[in-house]
Amino acid sequence: MESLEPEQIEVTESEPFLGTLDIILLLALLGAAAWWLLKNKKTNDDNNGARSYSIQPTTVNTMTMAENSFIKKLKSSGRSLVVFYGSQTGTGEEFAGRLAKEGMRYQLKGMVADPEECDMEELLNLKSIHNSLAVFCLATYGEGDPTDNAMEFYDWIKNGDVDLTGLNYAVFGLGNKTYEHYNKVAIYVDKRLEELGATRVFECGLGDDDANIEDDFITWKDRFWPVVCDYFGIESTGEDILTRQYRLLEQPDVAADRIYMGEVARLHSLQNQRPPFDAKNPYLAPIRVNRELHKGGDRSCMHIEFDIEGSKMRYEAGDHLAMYAVNEEDLVTRLGELCQADLNQVFSLINTDTESSKKHPFPCPTTYKVALTHYLEITAIPRTHILKELAEYCSDDKDKDFLRFLASTTVEGKAKYQSWIHDTCRNIVHILEDVKSCKPPIDHVCELLPRLQPRYYSISSSSKLYPQTVHVTAILVKYKTATGRTNKGVATNFLAAQRPEGEPLPTVPIFIRKSQFRLPTKPEIPIIMIGPGTGLAPFRGFIQERDHSRKEGHNVGDTILYFGCRKKSEDFLYAEELEEYVNQGSLNLRIAFSREQEKKVYVTHLLEEDCDKVWDVIGEKKGHVYICGDAKNMASDVRNILLNVIQTKGGLSESDAQQYLKKMEAQKRYSADVWS
Repeated sequence: MESLEPEQIEVTESEPFLGTLDIILLLALLGAAAWWLLKNKKTNDDNNGARSYSIQPTTVNTMTMAENSFIKKLKSSGRSLVVFYGSQTGTGEEFAGRLAKEGMRYQLKGMVADPEECDMEELLNLKSIHNSLAVFCLATYGEGDPTDNAMEFYDWIKNGDVDLTGLNYAVFGLGNKTYEHYNKVAIYVDKRLEELGATRVFECGLGDDDANIEDDFITWKDRFWPVVCDYFGIESTGEDILTRQYRLLEQPDVAADRIYMGEVARLHSLQNQRPPFDAKNPYLAPIRVNRELHKGGDRSCMHIEFDIEGSKMRYEAGDHLAMYAVNEEDLVTRLGELCQADLNQVFSLINTDTESSKKHPFPCPTTYKVALTHYLEITAIPRTHILKELAEYCSDDKDKDFLRFLASTTVEGKAKYQSWIHDTCRNIVHILEDVKSCKPPIDHVCELLPRLQPRYYSISSSSKLYPQTVHVTAILVKYKTATGRTNKGVATNFLAAQRPEGEPLPTVPIFIRKSQFRLPTKPEIPIIMIGPGTGLAPFRGFIQERDHSRKEGHNVGDTILYFGCRKKSEDFLYAEELEEYVNQGSLNLRIAFSREQEKKVYVTHLLEEDCDKVWDVIGEKKGHVYICGDAKNMASDVRNILLNVIQTKGGLSESDAQQYLKKMEAQKRYSADVWS
């Protein structure tokens, strides 16, 4: 580097640092800079005001803060019906879309809205629109909780004290009777809206996913519409018009790097990974271990370890791992053949409703092969509205009449749908194979099918021992149907094929979902865990954690596990691990091998035998009880046994025993992680 000569930096005291010309030039430069900044800000503001939607994936919120006014959208498009949905798996959103679409028949032009994307305080102003109606399709999730996208709205009406006088509303709930808090969210919202002054136009509908939620929904809405017509003094047009929600745009010239290839939201997010990782930005986790847990029999159960090192993902014992699986290639190919489609065609489906924040049903542009592989639920049992639309593509009138009959609301039609579709587990591929003249265009099939949802698994490890890996325990789903076909579970069969047999390791998009299923904060508190079969999964993490605490010198209370399986020689999961914990004094293990004797023995039988021990833990020592597994039978049976123990050993009446158990729930001393 050159040095400066002394005279170049010398300044005498008699000369000012800046001359007059220098000051003038400096002021001119400052003025020009200020003008440029103001001009640039105005340009940006203008651009934001005239912002147009680009092709975005469904899961991204495409509404700006200025666009989240559903009142403005209703008014600008001449609508009066808004159907909000609270949906975790997509069914609530689907039902909302069907109601909004049917509104056209009843002179109520409708729109679907996600409460998470809306300013729900605008419900106060909905009465300013003539013949306005708000319908809420709300699922109950977890232990009686609202879905993620309805949480903020639920908290608002629960804790707020707004005056909703003049708001007309109706509620349809989506739940499952095998769960204790059946449709709790819908029932509460229906009651609370009335308390806040709103007018219930029609009774709250309750859908039961354990039975036939499709039938429940159809029955409810067929009674709902005539009441709405009477209330508003309107009449049905009588026309059942089938209209497309999305228009097809074929895009053969799109650059390869602009095509979605399975990403959930951000383009190239699976190639260019960056945290934080969540449902819209999953982490591509390598599978380190995939081993068989069953030692015999005709079933399979997998122990899988996902590597999360470097992802900055954290988990606790009791949390859930969510994964995005893909549909089987043979099934995708077969569907393409049945629709006579070129699966490599690049396309986009664009919402014909320009006011909707949902511009596409899934990330676009993409190819049909990618859409059917990554984005659409091919193996789901199609609901009646899909059959009704498929009927239009039958060249044989008998086939057309048959599909319309299955989709009808008659008693006979519902019974046939139950027997021919539901009981035989026919999916879209099976229907097109059996109704041979039905040849729908592949783009319409992509519009009709629901989104492929992430699958959730209870994490079967503790981060105290395994901070860099997440373990899951999954039973392989594979069964024969009444038609002689073999149906396979999407996620477990996908996982079964992911074998770490050399580099590179197979990878799966995952994220962690936090849970309320937690160990006591104080390790000295005793716990009872009831988990037959893969219900053992979260308790493996619990046991690991408490054993770790004991080895660190902490005082750890009784850790009691009730586990059940068929035979010790076949499906005793993690047998060696559990026996080692018993030998070390970390675990009290009670096992029911149901098929090793003439009379079957289940974990519920062992609980009944141990009623004194159970009361000692929950009554005398204020311990915690955890249940994981089948909600329909096991979980309800366990609850009844606990109620009986509280009555007989605690000396309480039936009603007091119920209150005691509810108090345990409120204190997080009674927790369930169950499925049906």
